[in-house]
Amino acid sequence: MANVIYRGPSSGHPRTVSDKPVAAALLPGTFVTEGATTLTQAAAFGHKQRLLAHRDFYSSFGSAFDASHPLKQPYQAGETGVAYVLEPGQQYQAAMAAGNYTHGQPLTIDASGRLTAAAAGNVVVAFADKAANVAAGDLLDIEIANFYAMA
Repeated sequence: MANVIYRGPSSGHPRTVSDKPVAAALLPGTFVTEGATTLTQAAAFGHKQRLLAHRDFYSSFGSAFDASHPLKQPYQAGETGVAYVLEPGQQYQAAMAAGNYTHGQPLTIDASGRLTAAAAGNVVVAFADKAANVAAGDLLDIEIANFYAMA
């Protein structure tokens, strides 16, 4: 597992929002909604969805992936967050709901700001980039979809 949220493509640089505080303690890789003054944990797909970034100033590229790793350190309520503006084709690591995912599986945002398997009527936000059995909150490689409603 790499120690950054944004995975590519490396030919461009993702746009970010970096001038708003988070409304609660949230981990990098959580989906948020950008409001007028805050970044709030997303509870479903909606307007101005963003993905919380890792904090560059906390990153230590050679460190072990343990409880003190920067990806496992939450932003604190009121702390200025950095969040990615999602575009189709971009690749990230995102926090997942517990489950067994398959490569290419359509994913949607759940009530905890994590991705989960999309069902009929859900808006597909991303696709799983590999097969994995994950615990709640684990990060998984994903690719952002051109949002659409699952039939």
